[in-house]
Amino acid sequence: MYRQSCLCLSISLASLSLCSLPAVAEEATELEAITISATRARSEAGKTPQKITVISREQIEQQLAITSDHGAVLSNLIPSYSPSRQKMSSAGETFRGRSALILIDGVPQSTPLRDSQRDGYVIDLSMVERIEVIHGASAEHGLGATGGIINYVTRRPVSGTLRQHAGISFTAPTDYQSEGLGHKLDYRVEGTQGNFDYLASASWQSQGMFYDANGDLIGVDDTQGDVMDSTSHDLLLKLGYWLDDNQNIGLMVNRYQVEGEHEYVNVPGNANAGIPATSRKGDPLGKAPQNEVLATSLSYKHADLYGNELGLQLYSQRFRGRFGGGYNGTFQDTSIAPAGKLFDQSQNESDKYGGKLTLSRDGLLDNHLKLTGGLDVLQDTTSQQLILTDREWVPETVFRNYAPFLQAEVRLLEQLTLFTGVRHEFAELEVDSFRTIASTNPALGGVDVEGGQPNFEETLYNAGLVWQMNDWAQLFGNYSEGFGMPDVGRVLRGIGTPGTRVDNFLDLQPIVTENREIGLRLKHGPFDAEISYYESDADLGSRLDSVGGVYQIRRERTEIDGIEFTGGWQINDAHRMTLTYAQVNGQSDTDGDGDVDTDLDGANISPDRYGLSWQANWNDRLHSLLQANHYASRGFDQAGLNFDGYTLVDASVGYRLPVGEVSLGIENLLDRDYLTYYSQAANTGSDVTRNGRVFNGRGRTLTLGYQVSF
Repeated sequence: MYRQSCLCLSISLASLSLCSLPAVAEEATELEAITISATRARSEAGKTPQKITVISREQIEQQLAITSDHGAVLSNLIPSYSPSRQKMSSAGETFRGRSALILIDGVPQSTPLRDSQRDGYVIDLSMVERIEVIHGASAEHGLGATGGIINYVTRRPVSGTLRQHAGISFTAPTDYQSEGLGHKLDYRVEGTQGNFDYLASASWQSQGMFYDANGDLIGVDDTQGDVMDSTSHDLLLKLGYWLDDNQNIGLMVNRYQVEGEHEYVNVPGNANAGIPATSRKGDPLGKAPQNEVLATSLSYKHADLYGNELGLQLYSQRFRGRFGGGYNGTFQDTSIAPAGKLFDQSQNESDKYGGKLTLSRDGLLDNHLKLTGGLDVLQDTTSQQLILTDREWVPETVFRNYAPFLQAEVRLLEQLTLFTGVRHEFAELEVDSFRTIASTNPALGGVDVEGGQPNFEETLYNAGLVWQMNDWAQLFGNYSEGFGMPDVGRVLRGIGTPGTRVDNFLDLQPIVTENREIGLRLKHGPFDAEISYYESDADLGSRLDSVGGVYQIRRERTEIDGIEFTGGWQINDAHRMTLTYAQVNGQSDTDGDGDVDTDLDGANISPDRYGLSWQANWNDRLHSLLQANHYASRGFDQAGLNFDGYTLVDASVGYRLPVGEVSLGIENLLDRDYLTYYSQAANTGSDVTRNGRVFNGRGRTLTLGYQVSF
């Protein structure tokens, strides 16, 4: 009973299954024994000293029936994740006030060396079986998880003969406009043949323009990129071969691309007056913004190698993120074109190669000890190019890292378990000598920077306790450290002082984040709840600050704390209510005296949020969901930033036909007119920049879908 309750407690807003109640019970029973692959010791959900959320396939489908916005799906299901920007860029979408490390089957997707903040769109969610979320700083997968880990676990082939699945959906604003029509197709084939298993899945989606509650076109983000007026496609291939009952080899290849149609231009609004930007048909200069991602993984697992469990993974990831162009002052170079006349655009390029070795043994010391150890290696080569003038904006930067680790799970008493571990990071940056572009120092036409190979070593610790106080209450506490790097590319490309040497540049020092958390899980009769309080500190943190509309990195102490709460009430066999609350506070030390003094803005932390959902299973065929999120108003120390708050309500209904299932989802059911959180709480810089980035949220939108398996 306890395992089932812990699982329920880890599920956040709108996380109930779309299935009928018997199916929900069967799902919970299955998930009791599920191991969380994002934890290197492959821990069970509800038995860890830190908060872990498991988002099932049914929960993902429930959200996709309402919206295809990746950021909105995560925000709806993870209370301390920032509200979606509803754009291709995930800038400002933080997790517990810091960066989340995005993984696909354990393969890192984030690009921390030049954080393009495009990792919100790296895979189509139709390819995902579940999402594993580790809350808080973690070093389990190395670089980047200062706020937590979000691991997309791709679908696994079902055993048996060939099976197929097909789906189609149409999306449109309720005040129908042909420009707002979008549609999606997906298809999957899978099965087993002898010792082989296989899966092939493809999706194709075309999104129309978005309309706000007033029936006006929402402004296109022609710099950071937009999912409005875009086309995306994804192809997932998986092959597995079982050498025997304990050994298998698996191959995963996922290629995802989203690209704008490049048919609209931004019409600036007025940020000071709260007037949103809009769009009009046009012919934008340059190439369309896009994301292009190729992730591959080759894994070997042995469940019983002389009593040990062995896992070996080799992986690669190729990322290309193209941004929109402009006559930005940063791009200007009078040796190429007269001042203000040079149009250019950039592309972020990252190539990763790595490996993970994990060896685990349970049952030691008369079944009181489980040890897990291993070694991770990674090479990440990143650069940013100005593609129209063939200039190097961020020099090629190579990050090499290897890290041995050891984790221990000690069953001190029947009701008390200790978790502890250590990981040592050996890291090296390699940057060849380079010259910055002209705008960094117009008088000199740029400056020469001496390259170098700065080395870093950090020993990271974690320790936690889980105390099962009785059959309905569990107390947990955790201390963990995360290892990250600042946006190295943004730092390097902004150097304007002659004689700078990479080897002694303070801004390139790593970010070590300390996370402390204590929480309580409860399950009593029809009620369940989980509440946790956390603190997250970094002595040499990293925050984004806008100067003249251009974001720069500030290295200073940052302190963040927050509360997360999830409560559920199983009213009867057919109805369940879920309540969530998340509060995040953050400050930084802007004057360098060692004490934090200034509130972090909306580019760094999310607003306080209250959530409520009602799941109903009316009969074996008909089910529905109603969910509401209230984002509370708040002020900031920075001039011009103030968040008014807003409430969004979504709904969906599904009906099983004799063949297949049809669904109808309504996003922003009440057609609320609002400026997005980022537009109100993080849109800083010059008036020209701000006016082009003040965006309304999407108005009432319908999604009609049909899917069938055969």
